[in-house]
Amino acid sequence: MLQREILVTGAAGYVGAVVCRQLLAQGYRVRGLDVLLFGEAGVNALLVNPDFSLLRGDLCDAEVRRAALDQVQAVIHLAAIVGDPACRQFADEATALMDGASRALFEEAEAAGVERFIFASTCSNYGLMQADEWLHEDSPLQPQSHYARLKVGFEQYLQARIPLSSMNVSILRFATAYGLAPRMRFDLTVNHFTRDLLLGRELLVFGQHQWRPYCHVEDLASALILTFTLPPTQAAGIFNIGDSAENYSKSMIVDAVLEQVPSGQVSYGGQADPDPRNYRVDFSKAARQLGFQITRRVPDGVQEIVAALESGAIPSPFDKRYENC
Repeated sequence: MLQREILVTGAAGYVGAVVCRQLLAQGYRVRGLDVLLFGEAGVNALLVNPDFSLLRGDLCDAEVRRAALDQVQAVIHLAAIVGDPACRQFADEATALMDGASRALFEEAEAAGVERFIFASTCSNYGLMQADEWLHEDSPLQPQSHYARLKVGFEQYLQARIPLSSMNVSILRFATAYGLAPRMRFDLTVNHFTRDLLLGRELLVFGQHQWRPYCHVEDLASALILTFTLPPTQAAGIFNIGDSAENYSKSMIVDAVLEQVPSGQVSYGGQADPDPRNYRVDFSKAARQLGFQITRRVPDGVQEIVAALESGAIPSPFDKRYENC
């Protein structure tokens, strides 16, 4: 009997390319779907693997979705216009992808007999916290951007569909990602701060006291796969993905980088940051129910980026191809 594949949407992206590699390493057959907005560098090395196939196409295209879902066991849905700046710049496209194409993907996956649907959401949905509050899966959502509002909207759609669905559905709210990946990004806080401080650019930091949780891209990818492998009832529902000890203010991230790059130059710009997000997240549910544990912490991510930049492994690190907008 032909082994059914796992569909990874957004397969060439920052997280998606890591998910595909981890799945292949664990013996799964993987079908990647990506419009390749940022090129195919993230998956080029996988194209020679007989257990990997890449479908180049737009999730908004019904024919592309039909081909993507043929003989698929599970969907790991990562495709999105990712990040607040990119969603502002491509607002209509972001809305079409999340409000339209993602809903169609879910309904067509049901009709195709897909067993599991795992959605990569974001802790940005929480938006703001009150004083020293810790936010958990039942906390009110206060999205502060178009990106987060779209994620919240699709979460709400899924929650309304779950009681009637034949699929097992998991919603994973990711902490802010960092770390080396085949499709590298330097528009993410830890990666950005490390690059600039190491390579001699003065770093201007706004909102130094704003809190966010952080999680290495390899750990985010492993959480998606862990969720897929667990019994359906255990993996059903909403989970914050990260570690409670990995909540940092921006000034704490700066300090973590300066521990390894003491020559870095930093100045602070008060609270004029146009991004008002400020939230500290509790991740105990995923640890308790899924058995999820991280394998890296922020200083580990700083160390690996420093090593990669010092070795010249990342060419032209200030190139725009390493950003989402």
